[in-house]
Amino acid sequence: MKIVVIGGTGLIGSQVVTRLGEAGHQAVAAAPSTGVDTVTGEGLEDVVRGADVLVDVANSPSFADDDVLEFFRRSTGNLVRAARNAGHYVALSVVGADRLPDSGYLRAKVAQEELIVAAGLRHSIVRATQFLEFAAGIADSATVDGVVRLPGAGVQPIAAADVAAVVARTAVGEPVGGIAEIGGPEVLAMDEWVRAVLVARSDSRAVVADPEAQYFGTVLEKDSLLPGPDAQLGKIGLTEWLAR
Repeated sequence: MKIVVIGGTGLIGSQVVTRLGEAGHQAVAAAPSTGVDTVTGEGLEDVVRGADVLVDVANSPSFADDDVLEFFRRSTGNLVRAARNAGHYVALSVVGADRLPDSGYLRAKVAQEELIVAAGLRHSIVRATQFLEFAAGIADSATVDGVVRLPGAGVQPIAAADVAAVVARTAVGEPVGGIAEIGGPEVLAMDEWVRAVLVARSDSRAVVADPEAQYFGTVLEKDSLLPGPDAQLGKIGLTEWLAR
């Protein structure tokens, strides 16, 4: 199959391209660096032509509320039009996105999902929990005066390698026709997870559990970011990921 991976040079996309190629598929990485701009539409029709599947794992270059919403609206709008002849549209989203409307980023992801559904394409939306690779970035966003303040809400962080494996499997399978959730193999408190990563990296910042601390603009309940009981679980836990 010809499978076009939008965002195919990034953290998840590059691994999806590799996995699909190893399985014998024609996996095409599409990104601005390869001449494909989903916001302007440049190069999009050409790269998607003849594709059996389109995988969308692209992300906004800016997480400012207005910027990220504009990105996903324009990018997804162009993609669903370009993918009208593809048999399967696969998109990567976020567990709990529809439960946290105060987060500009998550509002934008919900808008992306709605555009895909409204387009009437055969589709699969894979909602993932936070990537283990994002711990340092979360710490940076929550640092005030050298102290990392995070809610103690539950998280089920998943390794990027496990995300890529599920996305690749989904791309070559039958469309879900809705949402499938994936998460890591263990539930941790967010402050516990981030603290363990910083310690492993010899980062001296203190991590404090603060129930009033916000997560990218929103207050979390205990289970706001946790997947449901039917979620597919990755194999790589925090300890193994740190050892790698």
